[in-house]
Amino acid sequence: MAAADAQRLPTWERKARIILCFLGFVLSIYALHVELSRESNPDYRAMCDLGQYVSCSKVFTSRWGRGFGLVQIFVGQESPLNQPNSVLGIIFYSLQLGLGLSLSQRAAVFLVLASWVSVVVSLYLASILVFVLGDFCMVCVSTYAVNFALLFINLKRRRALNEMKEKAE
Repeated sequence: MAAADAQRLPTWERKARIILCFLGFVLSIYALHVELSRESNPDYRAMCDLGQYVSCSKVFTSRWGRGFGLVQIFVGQESPLNQPNSVLGIIFYSLQLGLGLSLSQRAAVFLVLASWVSVVVSLYLASILVFVLGDFCMVCVSTYAVNFALLFINLKRRRALNEMKEKAE
């Protein structure tokens, strides 16, 4: 894609992507910190632990806090593949930011697909949060909002790139 085409992409999209990815990255780092702190010190109380039913550390250290509660079924709880969800979030937001700087059609398709997966996983984890754990996790809900916002941005970008491609033909 030509440099002139890049100028036609909305500047808000780039700024919003940077802000959202940074926010998602920070939330994921904080979640990892809380989980590791709680594992090493069971008396650790995180800033996001506000009460019995508002506790992020309860969520992060639950079975669903690693590999979405699904990976351990296939590879075992102690497998190196069963990583904390926050580590997967760090990878996801890094990819969203890195590929979001590219103007290729393939990157745009990947970003949309990855965002759809993140939204499905967010809905799954939100249902676990409400119906299984009976908890409210501010950090979790914030990452769900970031994921939905990234999906919106990625869909808008994909549409804009398709329109530019059609005009060029």
